[in-house]
Amino acid sequence: MLPALVFLALVAFAAALLGSPHAGRAATLHLFLAVGAMPLIFGAMGYFIPVLTRTRAARAGVLSVPILGLAGGALAVASFSLPGMAWGRYAGAFLAAMAAGTLLVWSGRRRAGMLGRPHPGLAWYDAALACLLCALLAILASAIWPQQWTALRRLHLHLNTLGFVGLTALSTLSVLLPTVTGRPDPNVGTRLRHDLPWAVAGALLVALGAAWFGPLAWLGGALWSIPLLRLGASWLRLYRAEIFALHGAAPLLAAALAGLALSLLAGAAAAALPALAPTSAFVAGFLLPLVSGAASQLLPVWLRPGVQGPWHASLRNNLGRYGGARAALFCMSGILAGAGLEWGVLLGGATLAWFVLQAVGALLHAAIIPKDNTP
Repeated sequence: MLPALVFLALVAFAAALLGSPHAGRAATLHLFLAVGAMPLIFGAMGYFIPVLTRTRAARAGVLSVPILGLAGGALAVASFSLPGMAWGRYAGAFLAAMAAGTLLVWSGRRRAGMLGRPHPGLAWYDAALACLLCALLAILASAIWPQQWTALRRLHLHLNTLGFVGLTALSTLSVLLPTVTGRPDPNVGTRLRHDLPWAVAGALLVALGAAWFGPLAWLGGALWSIPLLRLGASWLRLYRAEIFALHGAAPLLAAALAGLALSLLAGAAAAALPALAPTSAFVAGFLLPLVSGAASQLLPVWLRPGVQGPWHASLRNNLGRYGGARAALFCMSGILAGAGLEWGVLLGGATLAWFVLQAVGALLHAAIIPKDNTP
């Protein structure tokens, strides 16, 4: 299912980028986040939570959670795109909340049934799911308090971006880049444990500030910047050569971290500079390099689980070819999009199309390599 979810995310991103001049902002953003990113994150959590808790792989029931999330996301997009579908935002929020709650309960059971302590990344996943649940409950609450619709919508947006997607991404990036480089980060566990309170508090304060009391958002942004700066400093110290390489997934993952910081900075400055577009910077500078970089590293594992061999190495090398050049283009796209220039988003879309075409070629090449080439 995970390769299919990666493909779905790329298709949803492409559809959102191609349709952005014609669709409304809310429909486009939900196509990115609710249809593209959310089911993929649910699927990735279903894969990684057993790894983090050292327990058996997820059963079919849990693996169907992304489908439930996808149904909720599709209803949300329809509610902003089709006449007479206003009810879809509440039905979609309810379905997505069911999916997030199922994963959160399942994660807690895995934690309770394991031997020893779980990896600290598990707490980040739990916090991310809790933020998503709160974001979805805010939409459901707007049906009862319509006079608070604008505030609850802002709360929903920021708990989704900095809370759900941001917390998931930062914890995954902390572990994924050392895996990509083949050199461990000895401080990753300690840093994840210490940085989680800063990130959660920052996401909550930004969301509450955007909804009701602006100064809280500044404080929240400052708190969120602490784990970003600490992770970025660690990466520059340990993985500088891989980050600034021409090929590989590492430059894309580093670009995603930079894009997240850029969108946070744009959000903080948007009150003084209304022309800035933090959500566009989030999508073009963070979401696109994150998904393409993670796919470059993880698709070979998800396509053929088990012992890694020459087939996996060959596919990974082909997926990551010119990753450094794409990372630079994504960074430029995030800056331009965050400055409110529409062609910055188009640059991100063209760069994503480059990766999709390259990935199709790499997968076709990998399909003709016999499986017995993998020991």
